[in-house]
Amino acid sequence: MRKIIALLVVVVMYSCTINAQQKKATAKKYKVEKTEAEWKSILTPTQYDILRRAGTERPFTHPYNNNKAKGIYVCAACNTPLYKSKHKYDSGSGWPSFDRAIKENVELDVDYKIGYARTELKCNTCGGHLGHSFKDGPRETTGERHCINGAALKFIPNK
Repeated sequence: MRKIIALLVVVVMYSCTINAQQKKATAKKYKVEKTEAEWKSILTPTQYDILRRAGTERPFTHPYNNNKAKGIYVCAACNTPLYKSKHKYDSGSGWPSFDRAIKENVELDVDYKIGYARTELKCNTCGGHLGHSFKDGPRETTGERHCINGAALKFIPNK
């Protein structure tokens, strides 16, 4: 029995190693690419942690969570338009939430960082981590909740 368990452990570990190596080999190329030093020089420490290291800001701490102004939210790293204010809603989660992104500007990826699969949202221009998507959004629209770190965004008000 111990031999079978040991064999299973080896097979699982080998499988994980192969998958991790394959993912690195097929890493997506983005239109905007910079070195880590360049990102650190243009982003605040909080923005760098969120956008480049997939960090998360504490809920209810960013002013964009309560922003009701009309305008557009762009990537804080590369200024790509990501979300329109008309698709923002109060999800009660403590993070700015939208029921949809600007088509083609937000990439969906899979994130296993907390032990199970979640849909990660990234800027499709620079690969910056924005937040996650959930299926508990407004039923009368898309049913999606794009839960976004406010520090990953810049807001441009309508004129």
